[in-house]
Amino acid sequence: MSVRLEMLQVARLAPKLLGESTALVADFVKRHLNPDGGFADRAGSSDLYYTVFGLQALVALREELPAEAVVSYLRQFGDGEALDFVHITCLARCWALMPPGTMEESVRAALVARLAAHRTSDNGYHASLGAARANVYHGFLALAAYQDLHEPVPGPEAFAASLQALQSADGAYANEPDRPRGSTPATAAAIVLMRHLDVPVDPRLAGWLFDRCREGGFFATPDAPIPDLLSTATALHALSSLHAPLDRVREACLDFIDSLWTSEGGFYGNWADDTLDCEYTYYGLLALGHLAT
Repeated sequence: MSVRLEMLQVARLAPKLLGESTALVADFVKRHLNPDGGFADRAGSSDLYYTVFGLQALVALREELPAEAVVSYLRQFGDGEALDFVHITCLARCWALMPPGTMEESVRAALVARLAAHRTSDNGYHASLGAARANVYHGFLALAAYQDLHEPVPGPEAFAASLQALQSADGAYANEPDRPRGSTPATAAAIVLMRHLDVPVDPRLAGWLFDRCREGGFFATPDAPIPDLLSTATALHALSSLHAPLDRVREACLDFIDSLWTSEGGFYGNWADDTLDCEYTYYGLLALGHLAT
């Protein structure tokens, strides 16, 4: 099962906890669909990145996708020639959520080639062309995009080996090499990557992640001032993939997530955030899905 599908299946459990509020969340996401078929970013403009999260949130909530409008939006990007790495992977993800056969084979082949161009000298992936060292987050995006495009990732063993250079001095993982401390999202992404690349995962990483959970949410780094929803959702996902019981953090995490939800139907990214969007709303669904099991 692909990385994205695993996350979506979990997010689909969120309505068990949302109950009657599920409709509010669905309406919030639908309001972010612009007339051109893209989902709005924080400034209100259509963006492929936010379109990924808008579509995934609707799938998680078992809502019908506005496929005709979205396909029209996606076609304006052609084969992704003008896109940066992150948006190339977003285009692949959006097409994967559309009805089978909608994406042209020439577009699929071009996107595969664009992914390959971002292979680093150490056989990982980085958003910058010609980069020497891998980046965990970009590797996660690359693997997910290859899966979305139904293409095997080239050289999986060498790809997996590139991750080891990103292990931080504290035993976790960072997005850049030679860091003294890891970050929660990078460590979570590394765990998921290693599992999909059939690499044994150090079980002590579960303890490292649990140590990031304070005040109900997970902190991005040991010295971050407040917890955030991205770190919380990705940490819960990684811990679940390690089969680590979540009972010790369940109630506190539920209280934290509830503190970020609003009656408008969306979720804030953290306590200091003042803008709602589809990205953090999806992460709210993912986190709730894990806590519902």
